[in-house]
Amino acid sequence: MLQSKAVVTTRHASKYLQQLCKHFAHKVKVDYDATQGRVDFPFGDCRLDADESALTIECSAKTDEELARAQHVIDDHLTRFAWREKPEIAWKTAA
Repeated sequence: MLQSKAVVTTRHASKYLQQLCKHFAHKVKVDYDATQGRVDFPFGDCRLDADESALTIECSAKTDEELARAQHVIDDHLTRFAWREKPEIAWKTAA
């Protein structure tokens, strides 16, 4: 299983976590509360953790292509939801 992680600095981490999870829940299985979330995409899984200073996102998938797709979906939606902040999302692949 391939994994990647991004830590997005924001004071609105919980808001964005909940917004992402509510949005994705219309199409895929999602479990979340104010500080943790899990999104089960057909192409990979993403876990989200929010604290007072950052939103941490960890994605896992079977192939490089699926991992890239999971990252792209998160990037695209978070960028739209947090447009005022213009979040910097830098993925790091786990060894």
